[in-house]
Amino acid sequence: MADLDGLKVAHNYCTDVRFAVDGSFNVKGAGNLDWGMKKHLSNIFNPKSGNTVMFAFDHGYFMGSVSGLERLDLLIPLLNNHVDVLMATRGALRTCVRPDCKKAIALRVSSGSSMVQEDLSHEVVAVDMEDAIRMNADCVAVQTFIGADGQLESIDNLSKTINAAMRYSIPTLGVVAVGKNMERTGKYFKLATRIVAELGANIVKTYYCEEFDEVAAACPVPIVVAGGKKLPEKEALEMAYRAMRDGARGLDMGRNIFQSAHPVAMADAIGKIVHKKFTDKEAFEFYTEQINKK
Repeated sequence: MADLDGLKVAHNYCTDVRFAVDGSFNVKGAGNLDWGMKKHLSNIFNPKSGNTVMFAFDHGYFMGSVSGLERLDLLIPLLNNHVDVLMATRGALRTCVRPDCKKAIALRVSSGSSMVQEDLSHEVVAVDMEDAIRMNADCVAVQTFIGADGQLESIDNLSKTINAAMRYSIPTLGVVAVGKNMERTGKYFKLATRIVAELGANIVKTYYCEEFDEVAAACPVPIVVAGGKKLPEKEALEMAYRAMRDGARGLDMGRNIFQSAHPVAMADAIGKIVHKKFTDKEAFEFYTEQINKK
């Protein structure tokens, strides 16, 4: 058994060396997957850039009516054509997203905690795979709480979801949650993202941190970086640029889009970083130009 006192973090991450097992497919770690899996992943990750802009509006499953998400029926049509993936609950999708929507769908399937509780780390799998199939989900998203009180439950949720999703060639997105008392360090994220990937998740969602280039290099599947709390637009674009520069394959922005004073311009500016390799300065200039046209 491994001795935690003797556990040493490796340093040779070869961050300048491309992932070696992709073959001709554009999604990291998916070169040996079947056609159905690759089709779903191609819906999520742009085949030309290999990257993705996700728009997360699943906050209501544990936070209720969040500022900026009061009227999903008005917000989603506004942003639908400016992102690649909609990440949401089945309730929000069925009620507020038109079925002729052409965007990829990341379906939140874990649930169970709410902001009225002190510990959010205890969840269940709330959506069965048959309903995910009925909703034509391109991936199913499960929250994981590595290091929290609910770690074992969330790993069980993730593993059961991966097992079920694999039977139908549906990718799983493992979401690394960070609780109030958990650290946001490179050391932690190297641990958490690697665990989630090795359990079989096809995509990992996590946060940007110091040493992120090593976190991304050590994870054998693509990492999509969460936007986190609302930042001033300039700072959010700086974080987005650093994340993509350091190895992320996409951004999953929620509050930094829907709580922006100009959500469409912000979504487009993020897209320029993700797909067009804009720097943060170029993206902010673009954002400023867009809002000044109005």
